[in-house]
This record gives sequence, C-alpha cells and structure tokens, in this order.
Amino acid sequence: MKIRSQIEQCVNYLIVSPMVILFFSCKAEVVKLPPPNIVWLVSEDNSMHYLKMFNKNGVKTPNIESLANQGLVYTHAFSNAAVCSAARSTIISGAYGPRLGAHYHRKVEKVTMPLGAKMFPAYLKEAGYYTSNNSKEDYNIIKTNDVWDDSSKKASWRNREDGQPFFHVYNSGITHEGAVHFNQKTFENKKTKTSLESFKVQPNHPNTKLFKYTNALYRDKMIKMDTRMGEVIHQLKEDGLYSSTFIFYYGDHGGVLPGSKGYLYETGLHVPMVVHVPEKYKHLVNNKLGEKVEGFVSFVDLAPTVLNLAGIEIPKEFDGKPFLGENVTAEEINKRNETFSYADRFDEKYDMVRAVRKGKYKYIRNYQPFNYDGLMNAYRYKQLAYKEWAALFKEGKLNAVQSQFFKSKKVEMLFDVEKDPFETNNLAENKDFQQVVLELRNNLNNRLLKMPDLSFYPEHFLIKNAFKNPVKFGQEHQEAISRYIKIANLSLSNFNDVKQKIEEALNSNDAWERYWAVIVCSSFGEEANEFTLKIKEIAKNDAEAINKVRALEYLGLFNKENTLGKIAQVLYKSDNVGEALLILNTMVLLTDNDFGYSENYNFQLLSKKVTNNQDVKNRIKYLANKY
Repeated sequence: MKIRSQIEQCVNYLIVSPMVILFFSCKAEVVKLPPPNIVWLVSEDNSMHYLKMFNKNGVKTPNIESLANQGLVYTHAFSNAAVCSAARSTIISGAYGPRLGAHYHRKVEKVTMPLGAKMFPAYLKEAGYYTSNNSKEDYNIIKTNDVWDDSSKKASWRNREDGQPFFHVYNSGITHEGAVHFNQKTFENKKTKTSLESFKVQPNHPNTKLFKYTNALYRDKMIKMDTRMGEVIHQLKEDGLYSSTFIFYYGDHGGVLPGSKGYLYETGLHVPMVVHVPEKYKHLVNNKLGEKVEGFVSFVDLAPTVLNLAGIEIPKEFDGKPFLGENVTAEEINKRNETFSYADRFDEKYDMVRAVRKGKYKYIRNYQPFNYDGLMNAYRYKQLAYKEWAALFKEGKLNAVQSQFFKSKKVEMLFDVEKDPFETNNLAENKDFQQVVLELRNNLNNRLLKMPDLSFYPEHFLIKNAFKNPVKFGQEHQEAISRYIKIANLSLSNFNDVKQKIEEALNSNDAWERYWAVIVCSSFGEEANEFTLKIKEIAKNDAEAINKVRALEYLGLFNKENTLGKIAQVLYKSDNVGEALLILNTMVLLTDNDFGYSENYNFQLLSKKVTNNQDVKNRIKYLANKY
C-alpha cells in the first residue's frame, strides 16, 4: 500500500495480511502561517454613546458593524486618558502616562521611553513587519527613527514589499471636536441630516435647541466617518487582504459634547471597539466569533495585544496585558473588570483627577476639587454649546444636575454607571456604599504607589528634574511620592482628626509636603481657616514660587482676600512655562469664581520664553479681556 507523504490531518492505517499486521501512524504536517496583518481604524473624539451598536441613543454605522460579522464587539473598552496626546502616548508606549510623565496635554516638553523599552511598532519592524501610520502621531514621548516605515498622509500598506506582513494605522479626523466649532450663522441656517428629535439629550446638559443641534450635527459626522472607514475596508478586500488581516476599529477617547473630552466621565473614556478576525487566524482568538466581549480592555492593553498576535515577546516594561493571541483565554478576558484613568493638564487648564472603574462602580478622586470642571479653556469654549451652558448657569437657568459642572467638586465621587450612565448621582457619602468606596479608594492608592504616580510633583519640577529618565526618577523617589500621597489623602478624613498632620506638613522642610498641605487646606475650605497665619507666611516667604501661589489661592478662595495682584507679581518673575501655566490657572480660577476680584496686569513683564507658549497666550488673552 502506498502511504501519502503529506496529509492534511493525522490518519492511522492498518494493513492486514495472513502473515503480519503492520501499523503505520502518520502525523499531520503543520504548515506554519505567516504572521497576520493588523490594521487599526481610529476615529477621533467619540465615545461609544454615538454608535447604535453600542448605545440605542446612537446612529447606525453599517461599515463598522460589518466588522463584527466575523469578529468581536468589546462592550467595555476604555481609553486611559480622555484627551488625544495623553491617550496616544499610553497606546504607543504600552505604559500608564503618570508613570512616564506622558499625560500632560499639550506637552511643554516630551519625555523619554523607559530604559530598554521602545514604542511598540519598533518591535514589529524588528520582526519584519512593514509599519505605516496615516497619519496622526501626537505623542508626548520622544520618537526614534525605528517606529514607522512611513508616517504621513500618504502612508499605506501598499508601499510594502511583496508578501511582507504589515501593521497599518488609519486615523480619521472627521469626528474631531473641531467639527462642532460652528458659528451662529451655521446654527441658524444649516440643517442636519439627523433629526433633532431622534435622540435624547443627556440629563446633565440643558435640553435646548443648540444642544440638540450639536448632538445631531455630531451624529452626522459619525455617519460620514463610518463611510470613510468602509472605504478603507473595501481597499483591504480589493487587495485580497481581508481574510488575512485583523482589523481593529476604536475611538481614540471620548467626546466631543461638553463635559466629555478632557474629563474622566464615561463620556470621556468609554470608547467603541470592534475587531474583525480573519478566517485563517481565528485560532488566535479563543472567543466565539460574532459575540460581545464583556471583559474590560484598556488602551494600555493595545500594544501587548498587537505584539501577541504577531508572535512577538511582550517587553516587561509594558503595563498592559494582551486580550487576543496565544495564551489568552475567553474565560480570563471575561473576568477582567477594572480600568484605570487619569487627567492632569488639558491645554492651559489644570485639574489632577484619577479614576478606577470596577464592574458597575466608578470611583473618581479629585485631588484639587476647587478646580471645577467648567473652568475656562480656550479651545473647549470655541464650541457654542459650552458657551451657552456657562451663560445659562450664570443666569440661574439650570437645575442642580446641570449646574454641577460649574461648581467645586467632592474630593471623592462614586457612581453606579449602569443605573446612572452620565454620573449625576454621587454615592460616595451614602452610608450604604462605604465598603465600595473603601475598596476602590484602596485600589486606586495601591496603583498610584506601585507606579509610582509622578504627578505628586508639579509638572514644571518634573520637566526640569525627571524627564530625561522619568521611570528611574519615580523609582528613586518612590518613598517621597508615598509621603505626598498620604498628605493629599488627609482630605479624605474628618478635619479635626487630621489637622495635626496638616500642621506638620505645612511646617515641613520638604517643599512638596508643604505644597500638598496647602492644597489639602483648600480642599477643606473654610474648615482650615485656623491655619490662615501659617498659610500667609507661606504666601510671603516660601522658597518655592508655586507654594506662594497655592497659599494665595487658598486666601483668595476661602479668606475673602483679593490676592490676584500678589499672584501676578510671582508670575512676572517666572521664566518656566509649566510654572507660569499653573500660576495662570489659579488666576483664572479666582477671577471666574464671582468674588468680584479684578486686577490690572502688566503681562509685558513676563519673559518671552513664557509668552511664546500658545497655552500661556490663551490665558493672558482671556485675563486681559476680562478687564
């Protein structure tokens, strides 16, 4: 009997004769597949709330929906940051932004990657992939030449060598925030294709014609974006690559309606994500195709996922975990139920916030709760809906839920985002939820300590002292950061129980212990007035300029003093962009808090190095126009 030398599957043969029985065992010849192609389709500034496949209040996106026919829909996909550069820096590095100092938007200076680590496409290039990016980068990290073969508006997989596997990113700006920066004339004369009655305005927004129009216009942009994504999908099919290419679609963070982009609410973080799984590589996916994946995935997981699909070892410096590829089970993915997020500076607006979501509960920690959400930001307030929202608040025409955006926040917030998807009912002080608060508070603190989170130093100090090797700096200063976190967390306790510790920190020889002690006083507000004399001493004599400003900030907010002139004097002496921005944030905060404070400024006294920065210019222009 003739035995086949090559067979597709293992078959056992028995040959029987009167004299002998022969047993032949023929094992399958394993045909090694080439690495899969991987394409990312990325839309800017849209949370999952705008796509009907994720939310009934959204619109149909048939091209994106088609990816799910042989693919997976991730119902709990999250950006770790709510703004472009911070989100993309997390993606490209595979690391949490506060560990690298890569989470300030827009960067004053770029940071370096951790020693020994590279931006993840560099590992693909080393393995023989063609890497192309069309075309947004927007990283807060120094990029080296080994990342992309081509990063431009002409970048395409079609430029690779024949048969070469590829990783390609296509970025669509159709849904970017700028798409809703229309003027009054457009609002009055240009109709939308989406009916103004086809959706509900979210409960924390005023239900006005302008907000309805902005909602409808943005949904029009979603439909247009879907059409563009369909064209890229068609190109892959046209090139005969659809059956060999993983296609990821996701939004690069939330937005763009007021209170979403730039904020750690679900509308700023919870993004749509769909992954098409090619037939010949479905063995790399343990989930049943066509199903919804309920497990949590975050942007920090994208880099390790791509490397895992490509069969490349994941660097130990990465913080995320793969959710596709070898050794990833559906059971383990579906058990993932946590995501971590962060916000600090958005353009010229500062507000240090951290959040953890576990299951249906979302815990938000406001480290500077006096920096209310609606604080002036030049780019944000180009949107007419933002302007109307602020005007209605000043006129007293908003209800309590709609008004909260313009008021100081609680130090801790807890939301049941399944019952309360727009995070309007803070459960943190409800006695029935204290165990949940404690669990998520400890969860967050453990994360910050483990990284450690560099933001417990002011940004300008990090730029000067840490940015050459931020991870090493964090490791060397982990003990100090731990102390600062403990001082910051004094604001979580009853004032009388911790006032002795606050006093010790106010008198510390460590400048950043004093820094956080003053911020804690501002978090307690008038309760901390017994420290007024000490705070005045810091305002006058502290060796750190920013500590003087933090003290003057407290006196302006809670001691009814117009300290703007004194703050301006500190500003004029600064030649550091990051420091100047932080000082200007306080000046705008005091100006807009309806205390009636005013000041005649002489911004010509500022150094050119400071005034050349666009965010500084925006603050100066705003303050100059107020008086």
